[in-house]
Amino acid sequence: MMNEVALSSGFLFPSVKISFFLRTARLTSLEPKVTSALCVKCSKKQLKLNSRADENRKVVKKSGKKEHHLWQKRDSAGSGQKALNLVRIVSELPNEKEAVYGALDKWTAWETEFPLIAAAKALKILQQRRQWTRVIQVAKWMLSKGQGATLGTYDTLLLAFDKDDRVDEAKSLWNMIIHVHTRSMSKRLFSRMISLYDHHNMQDEIIEVFADMEELGVRPDEDTVWRVARAFKKLGQEEKRELVLERYLCKWKYIHFNGERVRVKRDGWNEE
Repeated sequence: MMNEVALSSGFLFPSVKISFFLRTARLTSLEPKVTSALCVKCSKKQLKLNSRADENRKVVKKSGKKEHHLWQKRDSAGSGQKALNLVRIVSELPNEKEAVYGALDKWTAWETEFPLIAAAKALKILQQRRQWTRVIQVAKWMLSKGQGATLGTYDTLLLAFDKDDRVDEAKSLWNMIIHVHTRSMSKRLFSRMISLYDHHNMQDEIIEVFADMEELGVRPDEDTVWRVARAFKKLGQEEKRELVLERYLCKWKYIHFNGERVRVKRDGWNEE
């Protein structure tokens, strides 16, 4: 009975039990080393497989998207030289519409698309040379082809009409512009037309254009305000002149003093 109790409690054969515990402890201590060694081997194999896959895989480089600008392409096509050729052609022609339009049509005969940039440059060159009749002819020809109906073309054409004393044609063009582009009229065109009428001493027309300007909510610049005020003064409407100056002219002005731009308050409305 004592032997059974001692055997069950583990007091008998102590050396056997100790050796058993030592073996289990050694096995448990070896387990992490074995697992770590296996992990290292697996990782090495995985690296080899990945390197082989990278070698076998073909590297495809995508070509970057090239930026394409139409104005660069057209400019490189020689728009400046085309403009000079156009200026030379029209300068040598007689002042006849049929001859000018025929030469301009021949100038664009072999073009796949209308050379708008070259024509605009030619207009600028003619304007710088003050060849106003040629400016009018080229601009009208462009508009007849359905090309160049822009703010710049209209402004250049109105200026040419002003310089060439063709007020009736300017008025017809202005009526067309304000009828077609009512909601997109710019301050620049209004100022150009008021300047044209002021140059030809047409006070009633100045007031009419200014009324359209106010109706469309376009605020005039300072030069236009003074022209309108001068028109009211010539018509004997001093109250409206004062009202226009008070409403649209800034109470402050800028002057240059000792090399600096200084803001000062205006002294009445009598300065122009």
